[in-house]
Amino acid sequence: MSLRYILFAVLLTAVTAIILWKFGEIDAPSFADADDPGLVERGGQVYAEHCASCHGADLKGQPDWEKRRPDGRLPAPPHDESGHTWHHPDEQNFKVTKLGVAAFAPAGYQSDMMGFKDILTDAEIWASLAYIKSRWPEAIRRRHAAMSGRSQ
Repeated sequence: MSLRYILFAVLLTAVTAIILWKFGEIDAPSFADADDPGLVERGGQVYAEHCASCHGADLKGQPDWEKRRPDGRLPAPPHDESGHTWHHPDEQNFKVTKLGVAAFAPAGYQSDMMGFKDILTDAEIWASLAYIKSRWPEAIRRRHAAMSGRSQ
């Protein structure tokens, strides 16, 4: 094999690694693992910085979250057991967090829930969801795990 091909292979490997590191997030979890203490801790920090201002530090959401405001939008819902977050599988919660409600709602639907794809990494989104799940009662966590295709 010539030196030229070896150098090309090394360069290609380096470029691939950089692309995966930058865009593929090699360290990103593939689901919101509420049993991973490190992920939950990281998620608590992400939640406090990016989510708590709307959904509440206690995950209780905004008052009257089920009643539309005069502008037609719903207040931010709770993420604790009283809300509906646990009614959706991990993958759906991830996609709504990443892309925002508008990406999945009918045309014309208005929501204050923006997508965080340009603000948070996939790993940070999964961590925030792990934090949220870690606060749910065990029975709800088991139900949610089954819905998400995971055993609890």
